[in-house]
Amino acid sequence: MLLAMLGGAINFDLALAYLLVFMLMSMALASMFHTFRNLLGLELAPGRVQGCFAGEAARFEIVLENHGRLPRHNLQLRYDSALDAVDVAAGDRAQAWLSLPSSRRGWLVAPRLRIETHWPLGVFRAWSYAFFDQRALIYPKPEADAPPLPTAAEGSGEGMVTARGQDDFAGLRPFHRGDSPRHVAWKAAARDDSLMVKEFHGQASRSLWLDWDGLPPGMPLEQRLSRLTAWVLAAEAEGLSYGLSLPGHSLKPANGEAQRDECLATLALYGEKDGRAP
Repeated sequence: MLLAMLGGAINFDLALAYLLVFMLMSMALASMFHTFRNLLGLELAPGRVQGCFAGEAARFEIVLENHGRLPRHNLQLRYDSALDAVDVAAGDRAQAWLSLPSSRRGWLVAPRLRIETHWPLGVFRAWSYAFFDQRALIYPKPEADAPPLPTAAEGSGEGMVTARGQDDFAGLRPFHRGDSPRHVAWKAAARDDSLMVKEFHGQASRSLWLDWDGLPPGMPLEQRLSRLTAWVLAAEAEGLSYGLSLPGHSLKPANGEAQRDECLATLALYGEKDGRAP
């Protein structure tokens, strides 16, 4: 277009046309310089990863660091259709989050990352690629309307923990990793500056086992994992002490976020090549 305008200016010998053409050419050259400078020297690094249940979207964090003296504008990062745009101030860092949908349990590996910019005028585009070894753990999708948590077999001494009301209170003990926050005696902690946990009668007498072999015979593998996932979440929500038993692998009864996460990870990787196979 600029060449056509320049040809018209030469043909009609118009001073204003010359001025317009050379002004637009100068703006285009300056825009090209600033577009490529917007990416020059920018550092990218992998950040946190947020796993999810199958069918949901996992999230990947990318950290952008600008060591230069000028800000970086409208930086677009994408994984295929996932897109996020950020600005990075001079001498500062920023975070971008990209979401990837999941369809099955196991590891979800982040694809090649593309970063591009059209700043400042949108006339030119600068881009680059990066690949980070990021992967998110996708848990089995919890079964909708799963049956209630299993109860103990007669005389087994295992199964549902007894109900915990105020009448069952037995005393306090020091906090241990894995204890549910709902059992922390916060008033006592504020008074003594140490975490104490409420104990109840029958709390340690029986544990809930989420047992693969206790599921109906003939139930498909993925449906078994889906039901056990729902039970893990239900047991944790109720503050129970629960264990997980799979063919070739088991986790001792405990409670808390660490127990929940370990159980979910075991279910997610069950039978996988780099997981816990039977």
